[in-house]
Amino acid sequence: MNMYRKLSKPLLLLVILMMVLAAALSACSSEEPAPPPESKPAESEAPAESKEAAQPAESEAPAEKEAAEAEEKTAEEAPTQEAAESEAPAEAAPAQSEYKLVWYASAPHPYFEEVLKGVEAFEQEYGIPVEKQIGPDWEQSSQNERVEALAAQGFTHFSIYPSDASGANGLYEELTQNGIKVVNFGASTMQPTTASFVVATDVKAAAMQATEALIQSMGGKGKIINVLEVLEDSNTVLRKEGVEEVVAKYPDVEIIQEISGMTSVEEAVEKIGNALSANINEVDGIIATGFTTSVGIAQVLSEYYDTGGDREIHAVGIDTDPTVMKAIEDGVMDGTIAQNPYGHGYLSLLALKYMADGYEPVEGVYHIDSGAAFVTKDNLDTYADDIMAVTEQIKSELTTKYLEK
Repeated sequence: MNMYRKLSKPLLLLVILMMVLAAALSACSSEEPAPPPESKPAESEAPAESKEAAQPAESEAPAEKEAAEAEEKTAEEAPTQEAAESEAPAEAAPAQSEYKLVWYASAPHPYFEEVLKGVEAFEQEYGIPVEKQIGPDWEQSSQNERVEALAAQGFTHFSIYPSDASGANGLYEELTQNGIKVVNFGASTMQPTTASFVVATDVKAAAMQATEALIQSMGGKGKIINVLEVLEDSNTVLRKEGVEEVVAKYPDVEIIQEISGMTSVEEAVEKIGNALSANINEVDGIIATGFTTSVGIAQVLSEYYDTGGDREIHAVGIDTDPTVMKAIEDGVMDGTIAQNPYGHGYLSLLALKYMADGYEPVEGVYHIDSGAAFVTKDNLDTYADDIMAVTEQIKSELTTKYLEK
């Protein structure tokens, strides 16, 4: 108080003013920190909002990334899956280009032309190429040479008409020892054999059926000319046996002449014509168990009747050449045995395909009987359907009755 008294009045006012200013400044400095607390929540909320907004973006980004990766993975796996699907059949069956199939016939013959139709049908249906060869002759040595050459080229499955029923077995043993599969078509090798199957007519049974039909048309008695084709052919040997066995059952029937060695229709016409002329006064029937010989009989007998021949001569043949069928229609021949050459080709190749796919022959099963029908004037228009029905039936049974995995 003494100090304030000693100060002059103006000075006192100055001091008081300064104190007021100081107090005001102090108040201002104490009020300035207040705004930050007000702004901090705004600043802290903004990041919080952006964080909350960012978090879904971050969680969505991995989801999109995962989706993209999943699509990428699917795209990458798709070819693999397709490859796997394409490989799966390859395990069960080789690709078409991997089948190595051969169809081999011994020598040119009209029968093989009919068999070839079945081979070509197989190729068309399954899209599998078949190496098709016809040899120059009926010699087993010729067949050996050509088949061995094909095996050396990498062919693995063979459909073969054996040139020699016994001699072909040596060839087959050589082939099968090297993992090659063989199916006989049209004729069998002598058994035992390493061939997996024979797809053929039961030729002996067919010859016996034809002989029975001929003898019945003759009234159970009379004299027969037996016309064989090529005795080197194993089927011809069996047919000869069949004819003779049936004739032996009929005491009033006899074979007055047997002729053979005919490889062409021209040869057949000449030899049959000579035999007929030599026996014209006593022959009652002629039987042919070969393709060319049947055509020969049809031509010779047609000419005989056309030139005034009046002796009734019954005749039965084999196979369905148009000349033979016309002779049956005209009453020149009594009938013929219709084989299934189409099935011989088609079914033998199909069996080989299945074996290439991994099937094995059922134990104890060897002969696939391709069926036959006796054709007369009464069933000329329907017999082909009957034969084809047999082919389809065998086809449906191949992997159950004849082959298994």
